[in-house]
Amino acid sequence: MSISAAFSNALSGLGASSRLAQIVSANVANAMTDGYGRKTLGLSSASVGGVGAGVRIDGVSREVNQGLLADRRLSNAAVGAAGVKSGFFKSVERTLGAPTEADSLSSKIAAFESALIEASAGPESPIRLSNVVRTAQGVTQHLNKTSDVIGDARLKADQDIDRQVTLLNKTIKQVDKLNDQILRSTANGRDASGLMDQRQVVVDQIAQIVPLKIMMRDNSQIALFTTNGATLLDGQPSEIGFEAAGRMAPHFSIDTGFLSGLTLNGEMVRPDETGLLGGGSLSASFELRDELTVEAQSQVDAIARDLIERLADASVDPTYTAGSAGFFTDAGQPLDAADEIGLSGRISVNALVDPVEGGELWRLRDGLAASAPGDVGNNSFLSNISDALADARTPASGGFGPATRSASGLIDNLLSQYSTERQNAELSQTFATAQQETLREEELRRGVDTDQELQTLLQVEQAYAANARVMQTLDGLLRDLLEI
Repeated sequence: MSISAAFSNALSGLGASSRLAQIVSANVANAMTDGYGRKTLGLSSASVGGVGAGVRIDGVSREVNQGLLADRRLSNAAVGAAGVKSGFFKSVERTLGAPTEADSLSSKIAAFESALIEASAGPESPIRLSNVVRTAQGVTQHLNKTSDVIGDARLKADQDIDRQVTLLNKTIKQVDKLNDQILRSTANGRDASGLMDQRQVVVDQIAQIVPLKIMMRDNSQIALFTTNGATLLDGQPSEIGFEAAGRMAPHFSIDTGFLSGLTLNGEMVRPDETGLLGGGSLSASFELRDELTVEAQSQVDAIARDLIERLADASVDPTYTAGSAGFFTDAGQPLDAADEIGLSGRISVNALVDPVEGGELWRLRDGLAASAPGDVGNNSFLSNISDALADARTPASGGFGPATRSASGLIDNLLSQYSTERQNAELSQTFATAQQETLREEELRRGVDTDQELQTLLQVEQAYAANARVMQTLDGLLRDLLEI
């Protein structure tokens, strides 16, 4: 072998060692970086005319376990969906309050019942009568607040859908752009592994909104499909359509035209879990907006209706006439069963017994429609209200079933239901999170092994030193030749 050939071989070895050192350093530095795939350097023997010509760098490879990555992305979608539902059930349960809490709806109805018993024992006392009105208003205001919380949750869900759709369209286009950049880089012989890392991070964002299947195409391109069969990207990015409502009311729905549905490339698609874009946080937000909050509103409205109907009866108030408002009202008006949606946000105490609204406390003794004060010792109306609240009856709406319950029993039933729903949602969220963390740990374990990388770095050091030693030896030989 000539000196020039030896120089060329050693120089190629130094170049390969230097590039490999860069790869190893990048692996170690990004061992915990999201989306980073371990890089390896492909090397082979170079030859010219059948004679060895050093080392050839074939390119950089990116090592990723695609099966594990797909499972982790599906777990991301499950975590996103579980988090949406769990958060809502927590908020409703927190608003209703635990029976042991002084500010809970159960405690408010108990305080109202206690105030009625005390006033029945001393109906001549303005303080006791005033306490009846105050505690009754505590019940109605709590129902108003619960309705507001449910409405806020619906509006937030609608806003979250808009945010997710915007992000979905943006990230799909980013993946398409990265596909193009990767294609051009590989066509020009440049290393595109860094772009692939960026693409993986973007795809992970999409995978939390909708569960994905990734299909590899030629030239390191990828196509994106949902697990339910929708094409998000395959050559051209799809467009998801949605219009935010901007405001929310209990009667708003897709059917009434007040709320937007979901479109894919201009075609309406079902937004539920079994729809083309179902299974992630997007479909969970639709479920929250169109099902969970609607059901919660219906049940709280049913409680408001139950309270109004219990006391709007001549057996409770002898002065009551059909078609008039009872002790509890629909914003001052009698109940209209056909206009129940949102009733919990409108329920109020009849202004006739509220001095602040120009009413008179003596009507709690003599009846709402009494023309003048009567016997100050009359407690029949108060006792009738107390008995009506304790009466076991079947709710007219709300899907509570055929069982009969008292007013407080119905409220406790609702609280128990949402406590159970919250626990089940938290259990699902815990399972999904644990699965996600396990897959993430496995992904990291199969990714960059810093011990292995450091061992490789030692081998690189030895190879570099060996090639450098060859260069020094050749340099000495040339000097000797020049001195002859």
